[in-house]
Amino acid sequence: MTRSIERERTGSPPDFLPPVDPVVREDGSLHYSGISYALLPGFRPLQLDLWVPAGGGTYPVVVWIHGGAWQFGDRRYLPPTLETDAVHDALLEAGIAVASIDYRLAGEAVFPAQLHDAKSAVRYLRRHAAQLGLDVDRFGVWGESAGGHLAALLALTAGRTTQEGEPLVAEPVVSVRAVVDWYGVSDLTTMPKLEVPPDVSLPPGTADPIEQLLGGTTPERARAASPVTHVSADAPPFLLIHGTDDVPVPPEQSSLLHAALLAAGAQSELVTVEGAGHIFAGAADIPALIARSVAFLAMHLGEGRR
Repeated sequence: MTRSIERERTGSPPDFLPPVDPVVREDGSLHYSGISYALLPGFRPLQLDLWVPAGGGTYPVVVWIHGGAWQFGDRRYLPPTLETDAVHDALLEAGIAVASIDYRLAGEAVFPAQLHDAKSAVRYLRRHAAQLGLDVDRFGVWGESAGGHLAALLALTAGRTTQEGEPLVAEPVVSVRAVVDWYGVSDLTTMPKLEVPPDVSLPPGTADPIEQLLGGTTPERARAASPVTHVSADAPPFLLIHGTDDVPVPPEQSSLLHAALLAAGAQSELVTVEGAGHIFAGAADIPALIARSVAFLAMHLGEGRR
């Protein structure tokens, strides 16, 4: 019996809420704003926003996971180097729905809470797929920086009991058919110390964001939270894009994951962006990187309604 069914039976507070009514945009697409996909006691409600192309039927969907060193960030905002809604609009134009999700930050809960939250969001979308116009067989994930780390882990740990958490929604294994990972962390055991903005305070005695994320930096914890640890031949296709001048997350992080995927017999593409720093600062053509990412997802998920 799932927690939600048990709570309904006993009259306890729910674990999630039903989808809100959508707003119809000028182009006919639907926007669901602030769906509470997880209500965890003692935490803020975890929400997602969903955009679905116009036309009815069921569409593939991509889950977007924001970055921010696991310390900050907001599902409603893209990195400042991207135009507002650039990712969402590009996916909609390709006939792909997109869900942008919250997750607990490292100051709220230690890993693997963030991974469990992302998986809860996918389960929620699967549970309500018919109502929301989503195709349960065509899910992808796309993340940037810390969100790229979580996107890779979500894809690589599908069905592994120790990484699933306690499901709030009884749905099939949280699997996806394609992954886009923009400058994500792949091996926490080899990462340099991450710097945080001066207006962000870490708990006393905490050296850096990775230490706070893990609740302490032991080799075992770092390996368990590293995507490279979980690579197998069953991995879905990956597209990794990383700037050559990225300092916070060195480009070697994507190279390590790319090499591990190929060695395991999985599909992986690695694109390096010459002269680009973190969040593609200084990149010559960010719209082209978005277009390449959307094309990759469309190839593996299919475009348009069914």
